[in-house]
Amino acid sequence: MRWNRLLASGLLILFLAEPGYAKFVPIRFDVSRNRLIEFMLSSQLPAEHFSRKSLADVAPAAFDLYLRQLDARKRFLLKADVRELRALAVHLADNLRRGRIVLPDRGAALYNRQVRKVQGMVDQLMKTGFDPGRRDYLETDPKKIDYAATEAELRDRWRRILKMQVMETYLGLREQEKKKSSAEQNKKEKKSAEVRQLKGRGAGDVVDQALWAQAMDKVHERTQHYLHRLLLETRQDHYNRYFDAIARAFGPHTDYMAPASREDFDIHMSGFLDGIGALLREDDGHIKVMRIIPGSAAARQGELQAEDTILAVAEKGGTPVDISDMRIREAVSYIRGPKGTEVSLTVRKPDGTKKIIRIIRDVVHIEATYVKSTSFVDKQGNRLGYIRIPGFYRDFAPGKSDDKPRNVTDDMRRALHKMKEAKVRGLILDLRNNGGGSLADAVDVSGLFLPGGPVVQVKNSRGVIRVLEDEDKNVSFSGPMIVLVNKFSASASEIFAAAMQDYGRALIIGGNHTHGKGTVQALMDLNRNLPILHLKKYDDLGALKVTIQKFYRINGESTQYKGVHPDVVVPTVLDFLKSGEKYLDYSLPWDQVKAVPYKRWSGFHFNVAAARRLGEKWVAASPAFKKIKEESDRAKIRAEKTRLPDYLAAVEKERRELIAERKEDGGNGTVFGKLGVARNGKVPGKKDLQEQLAKDPFVQVSVYLMDDLAFPRQSIVKTP
Repeated sequence: MRWNRLLASGLLILFLAEPGYAKFVPIRFDVSRNRLIEFMLSSQLPAEHFSRKSLADVAPAAFDLYLRQLDARKRFLLKADVRELRALAVHLADNLRRGRIVLPDRGAALYNRQVRKVQGMVDQLMKTGFDPGRRDYLETDPKKIDYAATEAELRDRWRRILKMQVMETYLGLREQEKKKSSAEQNKKEKKSAEVRQLKGRGAGDVVDQALWAQAMDKVHERTQHYLHRLLLETRQDHYNRYFDAIARAFGPHTDYMAPASREDFDIHMSGFLDGIGALLREDDGHIKVMRIIPGSAAARQGELQAEDTILAVAEKGGTPVDISDMRIREAVSYIRGPKGTEVSLTVRKPDGTKKIIRIIRDVVHIEATYVKSTSFVDKQGNRLGYIRIPGFYRDFAPGKSDDKPRNVTDDMRRALHKMKEAKVRGLILDLRNNGGGSLADAVDVSGLFLPGGPVVQVKNSRGVIRVLEDEDKNVSFSGPMIVLVNKFSASASEIFAAAMQDYGRALIIGGNHTHGKGTVQALMDLNRNLPILHLKKYDDLGALKVTIQKFYRINGESTQYKGVHPDVVVPTVLDFLKSGEKYLDYSLPWDQVKAVPYKRWSGFHFNVAAARRLGEKWVAASPAFKKIKEESDRAKIRAEKTRLPDYLAAVEKERRELIAERKEDGGNGTVFGKLGVARNGKVPGKKDLQEQLAKDPFVQVSVYLMDDLAFPRQSIVKTP
């Protein structure tokens, strides 16, 4: 029986994964449970993945991925350790078939041994100290270095790493001291700081002795805390890493999702979770509040604030649990809980006072994941609409919230209804940084702008092609439309952009190409088969996200690997970035199928050749795009320079240059920032959003092209 038949309620998804923290679910380590997971992966992945690769085909890739996940930056394992693990991996495919798990246990043992050795090295290095004038260099690209051959070589690698961190921390402290001194003395002559000369083989840079000691202490404490956290990884964590490496060897979008990762996915797709509504971060062994989500339970209660440190957590009537030095995922599990339950937080305020804060948990809506819209009147008197779609979200687990489950299609209908009421003449639809989401919603949202017809073709591993169509003949908006994309527009957003481009329904504006993810995944709950297979109940087995299909444009071309190429290409700060499907390991190749019959949009459509000419003219005259191009060029140079000078004079020089660049471009403000988030970190209101749009060069060029090509009788802005 095929796996997807067993999972009748299977979920088809198209998205790029985003990191996040979900509820930590402690899993008892159970050898038989892990063997069952391995059996499910080894039997179902070759059968269900689009590529139909065998275990023998993917075994070398699985080991390579496992090794990179274990020690990605080559800061712990020695060459001899890697040779030992590689010898075990020779039998990886056979072990998978036989249900034998060897690699994660040996890998964990070697890794933990090396982390403990590095702990000792760090203590010794920090005790000895560093010469800031010694001409050292630090290679930051792990692809350009090998694993250390000896303990001495590993120690020297850590010497360079720690030295760089101490110098960067020192310069930061010195900058803070200068600002503090300037403010306190109100431009009076400062007392000269006690300095000393640290003599070495280099030029002998002068440092402030007290600040250098502070920097040493901070780096020492931070590094040892980091190493301690690495040793907190459980045996199950190492097994999960192994399982995920096996899955990802089939392709970059196939994953084993441990229980906590599955909840991450649910939150990402639905846009809500149960909890108090506080974004947290780990800070030197403590859990600190980054910000409070507007409208959340914590915001309504009012006492918990940003920069508060949470020391302990208790359920109503329960004993407080100390969360100091706890991994953030585990700490979050104590804070989150069902709607309507009470949680007590023991909090230390920034002034050092302690307080117990009681909050009734509620559903937390992550507003940044939802559609945002507004309208405005441009300089030519045209009212234009703007809609930002951050993702093609859908609540696949209705019932978790008392509110009506949300999906992007319904939210888009409401936004377009508002546009109709506002009598907008043209629409700018923003898909920048939209990583995808629900396949069904990609089709349905496309249908809001089309009078029926095919939207996308989907092919399975057996070569069977199915055409997904817009079956609703109604058009929610029929005016001129421009779609904004970038390198992080992926999957479902590429389906939408490609359909609009093929129909001639919208003008696509963006960088050189979109991400290039042209595959469909199915989410398979590994627990669902246990009753069918008459197996005993285990702790949550997690889920498997598997690439089962490829999708194709209605013109027959795949978006896989190549992405969508905009009609009008404009500079972006991401131009230098090697980001996209073609840069991912083991991605599927580009291909094409037969085109399907379709009728191009009969309403207004942009003259693409004219749009390109006008776009080039605008970009050439735009100070904002000039800055973007300059920043991209500088970023490219920085990205390619991976061998960094590791001595104080050079580090200080580079720091000054970076500060000067930031001052020159206005502090990397809204022109380069992430549209949709206000400066205070809150989800922007209508006024905030309109202020951002007024400064956004991509929106500006869109307005210019809309005015010139869609409403040509108006007087036109000649320059930005």
